[in-house]
This record gives sequence, C-alpha cells and structure tokens, in this order.
Amino acid sequence: MTDQAPNRARVIPLRPPAGRPDPERPAPREPLWRDLVGDVLRRERQSQERTLQDVADAARISMPYLSEVERGRKEASSEVLAAAAHALGLSLGDLLARAQGELVRLDARPARHRRTTTTSPYDGLCLVA
Repeated sequence: MTDQAPNRARVIPLRPPAGRPDPERPAPREPLWRDLVGDVLRRERQSQERTLQDVADAARISMPYLSEVERGRKEASSEVLAAAAHALGLSLGDLLARAQGELVRLDARPARHRRTTTTSPYDGLCLVA
C-alpha cells in the first residue's frame, strides 16, 4: 500500500452556478448621478459652443471646479448645479430631467446584464395569500 493520495483531476466549472455572480466577470457598474449630471452639462455647453471659462464666469463658479463637475469628479451642491444650469439657459429641473433620461436610457440594457439583489435561483414573482 502506498502513502500517496489518489490522482484526481481538478474540475473547473465553465460558468458559475445560476444566481451567483461570476468573480471573473464583475457586474456592470451602476452609473453615478454626478457622472450623468456632468455629462449633461458638458454636452449642453459644447452644443452651445461655449468655453468652460465662459460658463463658469456666467455661473460665478471657478473654471477648475466646473471642469471637475463636468467630469464627474465632484459632487456639486444643488446651488452650484442650478447656477451652472442657469448659465446654460436651463432650469435645475431641465438639467435633472435630462440626467434622469440618460439614467433611464442606460438602465434599458438587456436584463442579462443587470445586477440582481437576490441570491435566489428563481426569477419570478411570488404571491403569498
């Protein structure tokens, strides 16, 4: 009799079991609100062919700060967002509605790419009487 363990092949599954995230392929990142708002501000400014300096001066905020907001690096206050929106001829509501529209558009990706909050293998509705 030998002291060696039997030679067993290591089984590696091709994909993770249903309902469990694949650690090799992380779920898509949810968009951040500051990224969406910044994108809307930048697109509107560029569509008006205005410079950062022009809009920052009109909004009475610093150009570097406006740049950071547009790039989604700063979480701007509602006052700053309203000032930037007004400098572009938009209301704060217009700015937020456009950002919300962008969020809805991005969220309309196919269901197979969505993150689920449940670990259940069932993907349905359960009614309890």
